[in-house]
Amino acid sequence: MKRNAVAVGLLVAGFALPAAAQVSGNVVKIGVLNDQSGVYADYGGKWSVEAAKMAVEDFGGKVLGAPIEIVNADHQNKPDIGSNIARQWFDVDGVDVITELTTSSVALAVQALAAEKHKVTITSGAVTADLTGKACSPTGFHWAFDTHALAVGTGGALVDQGGDTWFFLTADYAFGYSLEDQTTKFVTSKGGKVLGSVRHPLNTTDFSSFLLQAQASGAKVVGLANAGLDTANAIKQAAEFGIVAGGQKLAGLLFTLAEVHGLGLEAAQGLVLTEDFYW
Repeated sequence: MKRNAVAVGLLVAGFALPAAAQVSGNVVKIGVLNDQSGVYADYGGKWSVEAAKMAVEDFGGKVLGAPIEIVNADHQNKPDIGSNIARQWFDVDGVDVITELTTSSVALAVQALAAEKHKVTITSGAVTADLTGKACSPTGFHWAFDTHALAVGTGGALVDQGGDTWFFLTADYAFGYSLEDQTTKFVTSKGGKVLGSVRHPLNTTDFSSFLLQAQASGAKVVGLANAGLDTANAIKQAAEFGIVAGGQKLAGLLFTLAEVHGLGLEAAQGLVLTEDFYW
């Protein structure tokens, strides 16, 4: 949410530069496209929309004499829905730039569409390293940490502390694959081993079968290559299964301190995570 407000602030400042002196339609339209009803709604959702509006208000509400307008939509974590909304915004509604783009599969699809149409995207809600790697775009900007940074931070710290065998619980889409892959590469480069992994659907409520596999693997570290409510639910249920109490460590590969406060100390006991900022 805070990242999205900063990204919007930088964007409207950019419109004020001489090179951006032409404003189409006499209004600068910024689209906030994110998950407002699903597993990542608490990560950004309607709160990111409000943060973007606050950033515009702080900037003065205008750039080059033109008003700044925030529009928003819920992509429901589906790339086809996100792409259709983005196409409508670009082709019909005169949206100049799309930001946030929670969910990596949606971000990748919309960034590719924006590149075709010579439009700008600023991704602050998705973290796959592919956004600036194999899917890099000349009009796409990634204003966030990425899966490589998360893998190096949490993976590196745990291997250095003796956590040299891993089992992954991975969200079954682009973000989860990227996070597992990046962490695996880093763990193995430091002499560690991955004993196994299991993929779960987005927005899973029952992690019992996945956690039992992780527990049975005997891995020293259970890596949670997921985010949002999926991670929170997995951590809560891991506590019920006594995974940390039994000697395994939980690695929240994308989890925030704000979410830790929401879980409570008992459920989050023994959790290791990397935080990019805190306020």
